[in-house]
Amino acid sequence: MGAMTVVHAVFAVHFWFGCYYDWVHVRIPKNEHMGMAFSFGNTEKLKFLTFWNALLQGLFFTICLLNDIIGTNEPNPKKTPIIRKVKDTLFTALAFPLSIFVGTTFWGIYAVDRELVFPKILDKYFPVWLNHVMHTNIMIFVLIEMAMNFRSYPKRKTGISILGVFMMCYLIWMHVIYHYSGVWVYPIFEVLNLPLRILFFVGLLVLIVVMYLIGEGLNNILWSNQIKAVKSNKAKKRH
Repeated sequence: MGAMTVVHAVFAVHFWFGCYYDWVHVRIPKNEHMGMAFSFGNTEKLKFLTFWNALLQGLFFTICLLNDIIGTNEPNPKKTPIIRKVKDTLFTALAFPLSIFVGTTFWGIYAVDRELVFPKILDKYFPVWLNHVMHTNIMIFVLIEMAMNFRSYPKRKTGISILGVFMMCYLIWMHVIYHYSGVWVYPIFEVLNLPLRILFFVGLLVLIVVMYLIGEGLNNILWSNQIKAVKSNKAKKRH
C-alpha cells in the first residue's frame, strides 16, 4: 500500500468519523438555540451546508481510495477508468470549491461576529476538534489533494453548472426548513431583510464560482506540464 493510499484512507476515515460523531453525539437543546436545534423529519444535521460538505468530503476521499486501488493516478493514461473520471469531476466541480467556500465564509463571518454563524452558547455542545474537522481541515485536505494528484478539469460550463445546481438545491432546502420552522438555519439571516438576503445569496453564489475558478487556476499552475501533455495527446488523437 503506497503513501498516497494511506493518506486517502486517513482523510476518508477522518471525515466519516466527524460526520458520525456529529450525527450521534452532538445534540443542541431547543432552549439553547432554536435554529441550530430544529429538526425537520429527523434532518437536524442535514440543515447545514457544513454537514453536506463533510459528507461530500468523506465520499470524495473514499472514491480517491478506490481509485488508488482499482483505478489510476497517472496524469495521462491511455484509457481513463470511470472511477478516475468520477474522482476528477467530483473534486473539480464540488469538493474543492465547496470546501474553500465553507471554510472561508465560516471563519470570515466568525471573525467579524461569531454570533451570526456559530453562537458561543454552542461551544459546550460542539467540540473544538469537531469544529476544525468541519471548517478547517476541509480546506487543508483539499489543498493537499490539489498538490498531491493531477486531475483533468471538465469544461468550465459543465463544472460550474454542477456546482450551481448543488448550491441551488441547498438554498431551496434551507427555505423549506424556514417555511416549516420560521427560523433560519444560520443566525446571520435573522438580521437581514429580504433585499439584503437576496443580495447576500447572490454574493455567495458569485463567491463560490470564484472559488471554482481559483481551483482551476491553481491546478493550471501546479500541473502545467501535465496539462500540456494531455492537450498534446488529445490533439494527436484527433489527427
